[in-house]
Amino acid sequence: KQARLMSQALRKLKGLAHKANTAIIFINQLREKIGVMFGNPETTPGGRALKFFADMRLDVRRIGEVKDGGEKTGNRVRVKVVKNKLAPPFQEAEFDVLYGEGICKLCDLIDVASELKVINKSGAWYSYGDIRLGQGKEQAKKFLMENPEIAQEIENKVREVAGLASADT
Repeated sequence: KQARLMSQALRKLKGLAHKANTAIIFINQLREKIGVMFGNPETTPGGRALKFFADMRLDVRRIGEVKDGGEKTGNRVRVKVVKNKLAPPFQEAEFDVLYGEGICKLCDLIDVASELKVINKSGAWYSYGDIRLGQGKEQAKKFLMENPEIAQEIENKVREVAGLASADT
């Protein structure tokens, strides 16, 4: 009975959201199915309707913590696109979510730039050309916060290497 109510409500909601050009975000939790021998024992409560009506489903998991000194300042998160009717599914991303701030743009810039070899990581040290950004990601982040023109230059170089338009245009 509850599943039928959910299905009816979602059918109405989806139509209204489409007319209003609005996104609806549902946040759910995982439960363990008891006695599952094969396949994934994880399930989401609320029946199948939510999975069916969703245009996009993301699996967000904490994979580590972000520390500044000895203090925990956020979480390292992995997001998997489980379902996507709007773009190719099964993509993955990892990024830092800082408490009181949200997704850390500079941390993401450092990760992507070092992955694309725009900035060099030698041991724990990050450098951009002849400029030493700092020892460890937190120090590099602080350097880029204090020098936004260098951060912008790195971002433009990353966009160029990745084949994207620069943020200036």
